[in-house]
Amino acid sequence: HRYDTVKGVFMSSVRKRGKTWTAQVRITGWRSFTKTFKKKTDAIVWSQSLKDKLRSLPIPDHNIDNLKLKDFLLRYSKEETCHLKGSEIEKYKLNLISNSWIGQIPVTNLTKHHLHQFRDDRLKVVKSGTVRSDLMLIKRVIKTSISQWGYGIPNNPMDAIELPTSHKSRTRRVSDDEYELLIKYASLQKNNYICRIIKFAIETGMRRSEILKLKWENIDNGIASLLDTKNGEDRNIPLTKDAQRILENMDKVSDYVFPITANCLKSAWNRIKQKSNIKDLRFHDLRHEAVSRFFEMGLSIPEVALISGHKDVRQLFRYTHLKAEKLVKKYQTIF
Repeated sequence: HRYDTVKGVFMSSVRKRGKTWTAQVRITGWRSFTKTFKKKTDAIVWSQSLKDKLRSLPIPDHNIDNLKLKDFLLRYSKEETCHLKGSEIEKYKLNLISNSWIGQIPVTNLTKHHLHQFRDDRLKVVKSGTVRSDLMLIKRVIKTSISQWGYGIPNNPMDAIELPTSHKSRTRRVSDDEYELLIKYASLQKNNYICRIIKFAIETGMRRSEILKLKWENIDNGIASLLDTKNGEDRNIPLTKDAQRILENMDKVSDYVFPITANCLKSAWNRIKQKSNIKDLRFHDLRHEAVSRFFEMGLSIPEVALISGHKDVRQLFRYTHLKAEKLVKKYQTIF
């Protein structure tokens, strides 16, 4: 069949090859679509259904011939990711996927089977939550290529993919013994900011990036003002007495309160964990610990949210893991 229309040229054919029937569909602006069937009637129905669907969609601005998934991923990194906070992490993911075998697959050939294989391969290397994040990123890239860039992809193959379940939120708390070990070995570091940063993180619940970006001019009357935080908003944190004491005992040698780099802090943190033999503890767990302590102190949900910056109560609870023994002591003060 062949149709000349305002929306372009539509061509379809059904040919018998051996014991099967091969249907091929082509309409202006789209790639060629081919599928094999056991019955001729099924091939004809499929051709007509696909024709109707393609003709109902806008004619693509660009053809996807000779383009690989890698081309879309890198363009997304350059045009979309650069506007995000924490863009370095997403750029790293996009480059990782681009350089894997699936990045070399031509977009015209990309199917759910490729994505299933990519999913299964990644699950052998990283946790399910990471794989889920990778697949959702691929889905956004393909969706953007269709809706914003005008490429002729009638279906997002990611729509047919079963995503791995999200990994469970961490419940890691810092025990009193572990905290003493952290402070002990942090005090032995050549950089005297390391120990103070760890204490400050526990007292404030601030993220590592927020601590390192904090300037003296942002601290006034017991309040630390955090500008342009991860969620895009400013935040004012009331400082505990211990947090204020840490700052009072420091010299102002720089505009920044803690003038060290993220890499310096990361290296020191790894050395401390190795020497103290503390297992499975991340610096970000100090934020979990701080939020949990705030609740154990008796602060309300709005008060803790003000300090931590969480807008969603459900997200806040993911950071909160109360210790039963702390609640027992609280009961004793009430009853």
